[in-house]
Amino acid sequence: GEICAFKIHGQEMPFEAIVLNKTSGEGRLRAKSPIDCELQKEYTFIIQAYDCGSGPGGTNWKKSHKAVVHIQVKDVNEFSPAFKESMYKASVTEGKIYDSILQVEATDEDCSPQYSQICNYEIVTTDVPFAIDRNGNIRNTEKLSYDKQHQYEIMVTAFDCGQKRATEDVLVRVNVKPVCKPGWQDWNKRIEYRPGSGSIPLFPSIHLETCDGPVSSIHTTIELQTNYIGKGCDRETYSEKSLQKLCGASSGAIDLLPSPSATTNWTAGLLMDSNDMIFKFDGKQGAKIPDGIVPKNLTDQFTITLWMKHGPSPGLRAEKETILCNSDKTEMNRHHYALYVHNCRLVFLLRKDFDQADTFRPAEFHWKLDQICDKEWHYYVVNVEFPVVTLYMDGTTYEPYLVTNDWPIHPSHIAMQLTVGACWQGGEVTKPRFAQYFHGSLASLTIRPGKIESQKVISCLQACKEGLDINSLESLGQGIKYHFNPSQSALVMEGDDIENINQALQKVSYINSRQFPTAGVRRLKVSSKVQCFGEDVCISIPDIDAYVMVFQANEPKITITGMDHFARPAAQFESERGVILFPDIRIVSTVTKMEHSMDLREHDRVNKQVVVEEMLHNLDFCDVLVIGAELDPEQECLELDHGELQGKHLDATNSTAGYSIYGVDSMFSYEQVLRQLRYRNWGTSATSDRKFRVKCSELNGRYTSNEFNLEVNILHSSNSNFMDHVNHMIFQPKFLQSVQHPEGSVSAVHSSVVPSVATMVIIICVSILVLVVTLGVLRLRSARQHGSLGHEGAKDNEMDWDDSALTITVNPMEKYEKPHQTEEESEEEDIDDEEEDTTSAESDDSEEEEEEEEEEEVIVQKGHKQNATRQEQLEWD
Repeated sequence: GEICAFKIHGQEMPFEAIVLNKTSGEGRLRAKSPIDCELQKEYTFIIQAYDCGSGPGGTNWKKSHKAVVHIQVKDVNEFSPAFKESMYKASVTEGKIYDSILQVEATDEDCSPQYSQICNYEIVTTDVPFAIDRNGNIRNTEKLSYDKQHQYEIMVTAFDCGQKRATEDVLVRVNVKPVCKPGWQDWNKRIEYRPGSGSIPLFPSIHLETCDGPVSSIHTTIELQTNYIGKGCDRETYSEKSLQKLCGASSGAIDLLPSPSATTNWTAGLLMDSNDMIFKFDGKQGAKIPDGIVPKNLTDQFTITLWMKHGPSPGLRAEKETILCNSDKTEMNRHHYALYVHNCRLVFLLRKDFDQADTFRPAEFHWKLDQICDKEWHYYVVNVEFPVVTLYMDGTTYEPYLVTNDWPIHPSHIAMQLTVGACWQGGEVTKPRFAQYFHGSLASLTIRPGKIESQKVISCLQACKEGLDINSLESLGQGIKYHFNPSQSALVMEGDDIENINQALQKVSYINSRQFPTAGVRRLKVSSKVQCFGEDVCISIPDIDAYVMVFQANEPKITITGMDHFARPAAQFESERGVILFPDIRIVSTVTKMEHSMDLREHDRVNKQVVVEEMLHNLDFCDVLVIGAELDPEQECLELDHGELQGKHLDATNSTAGYSIYGVDSMFSYEQVLRQLRYRNWGTSATSDRKFRVKCSELNGRYTSNEFNLEVNILHSSNSNFMDHVNHMIFQPKFLQSVQHPEGSVSAVHSSVVPSVATMVIIICVSILVLVVTLGVLRLRSARQHGSLGHEGAKDNEMDWDDSALTITVNPMEKYEKPHQTEEESEEEDIDDEEEDTTSAESDDSEEEEEEEEEEEVIVQKGHKQNATRQEQLEWD
């Protein structure tokens, strides 16, 4: 009648049932071990009750019916939310508002819906333009800008429905992408160029972004814009004459616009640009070319060359604008030949004189070219081979599109006037004046009578020293077409593959072959057109505006050195060959470079000069000027054998003011020529000294040398003792290389012994030897005749023989101090003292020697005249 046990049927249930009261049958169900909702949320099992009736082995138990027990485990909020990813990334394009940029997700390991569900997400980072909803979707609250911020980093947290927060926040990184704009990427606006660095790539890593457009072909133009530099490019700024010699042009070109000077003064009144000998004409000026500069008859063959920069004519009615004009000086107003611009056309007028045939002849030749009015520099060559006239512009040939015939000009004896920049109106007006003024800039205007120029020379004359270049042409690829303009300032490339075009553009470089380029900015413009399949132009590519910065080259210092003072007998100046003025002249060019060094102790930069380096470059003229009165052509001149100029790019002109050597050639060539320049004076009685000055230039005066002065003394037999000067000359080079002056400056004395002097010295020495031998023979004979004389007599004889010879005494240590006494005076005094002690025979000998040595060179050292303590010149006693 009692309940003894409760039994649970089920596999390893963590529960047990115990009997509390057998009589009443009350029992308790309890857990045997801790219950975890996360492991199992609910349990279901069967329970039965047993009575106490039991046989052996408990076989007689009586069981109750089966009861089903259902247990649900209540959850505790023990877990925090955790995010599924350690970091979230997303990319957005600027300027758009997104509904959802990305979704973050967190989980909770609690078992109940209340504690396991994520009820809320929050952005922890403040002041960011983003929001998050309860599902974890992040959106932007305002339009993002790539320029303002490329990337955002925000921290996000999560909460479960029991408001338990995630233990770790998660990082969300949002990248802002710029709106895809077609165009060139990865190029620098500024490209630096140092002189002498050859060819440098302009855009080494450039590539084209087409935003996935279906591109069929790309057409790109690269322009180097240098129209504001000189003649539109960094050309060598040598004179036109020098350039023509360099390019191998036939000689005889006459420069109509030379730099103003004493001999070429007709350009003195014109406006000049600071660079490149450019003349600006503002419609108010013209220049008259003096008679005799250009021959009256140009023959049927001649060439006119010029650089011109010209814009559209001012005013409504375009007047003729004269570049070059040859018209009647008085009475009439006939134009014999002229070159002018009219309505953006270049017109060449050539009226032949009346001769045998009175027939229509070609008289006007017209060329209509856009370049004539584009305000850019262009190089024009008019080649006349009558009746054919050809124009070369920037090296390209143009035939005239209109030729007008006219009657020849009737002969008259009216003088003609050649003008530049305007035309001379001699007749039909009350007062002769200029008319038809030119507006623009001209440079290097030359006329060459009797000769026309070849295409090769024309190309050389207009060649540019800077331009665009392509590194390794062979690696451009098959699909790339390219084309340079004549001056290589523009390059056109075309291709159908983007990658090929990228590689081709990466190889485009800038080159400047000038040793001393014009410093400053060179603008670059790259413009591109893209064609898509089936469309004309589908993508618009913005132009590239960049610039090349060309740095200033280290400027050279040109130094002329040599013997700066000498004297020679008048007879040498009067001789047929005269006297060589600069036997040892030296021209050296040096450049001083600055280098930066770090001082580790003071941590500051220190500028220090490095050793001066010698550099080789060309000169373009050296002038030898006469200081003081000009040369008198009746009795003196400067001479140079023209054979000395052969094989060199040099010419020379001679005048009473001096000697000018010009042409682009090496410093060594100039030295060679200057060392052969001679001075002759066949009226020396009127002249005692002459002073000359040498000055050299590179790049038409951009770099000039020091002024090297030479003083030459002409020694007349009445006021000089030649023997002393010869002695002075012989010993000076050997012992006296420099003289120390009181101020502490050392002046090097370079002396040169001319071969004739050496020959004379040898003759003198041989004469002395013969004299000594003769005296020796005489002494032996006298010794035999007077053999009976005693020891004293022999001694006397021996002394006499010693006195008869020439004794050399050298004392380099001896000094004297006579501030106001010249060397010649002191030497004459020494000679006077010697002459008192010598025998009459010796006096005769020395007189003969002086007569022989009147041809000798005498070198007088230039020194300080005020209170100078000078080392005694070594001489023969």
